[in-house]
Amino acid sequence: MRKVTSPIFWPGFIFLITLIFPSNDTLAQNSTDNPELDKKVETFLKSKKNQWHDLNVPASDGEILYDIILENGYTKGLEIGTSTGHSSIWMAWAFSKTGGKLITVEIDEGRHKEALANFKEAGLSEYIDARLANAHELVKELPGPFDFVFSDADKGWYTNYFKDVDPKLESGGCFTAHNISPPGTRGISGTIQFLEYVLALSTYSTTVDNSGGGLSISYKK
Repeated sequence: MRKVTSPIFWPGFIFLITLIFPSNDTLAQNSTDNPELDKKVETFLKSKKNQWHDLNVPASDGEILYDIILENGYTKGLEIGTSTGHSSIWMAWAFSKTGGKLITVEIDEGRHKEALANFKEAGLSEYIDARLANAHELVKELPGPFDFVFSDADKGWYTNYFKDVDPKLESGGCFTAHNISPPGTRGISGTIQFLEYVLALSTYSTTVDNSGGGLSISYKK
């Protein structure tokens, strides 16, 4: 897996954030090894390679999410926008090693049902609380706290999702969002405004990784 450190460029400024992760010894103490589960997940992901369509992330972004969770020992995850579960599987796999769990929210019943089947086949159902709901409403109602959030639902609502989650995100926690383009480049409507918003916050350090589908990675100070 890959370590996530990425410069982000803004007119007149350069934000270069070096992510500081727990030591290997600490991670070893907090990580739970399950070779049988690892093999099952790896086999499942391999069998589904190049089949993840319908609004799912590419595998490279799944790896980044996995790395962030594992390297920071996060245990309380929220995903906004399950689709059919590709990103959920990467995150739940990491949570299976940290002793954590993922709440994931999807509004479309067909995608939700397909995701549930995928979670079961991958052997990760016990690490995922999958909700069929309107995230506009549910995200406000979830009590938290969370230490890791991934937003990949309706782009025009990204800033609203962030504002709803921010009070529930622990210090040192991470808010990530998909389909984000670096500042100064063309992006999807809604994601540009979201990135401008989080970059202006002194309480967060934000980078963008554009090696896959584009991920903003914001650490709460």
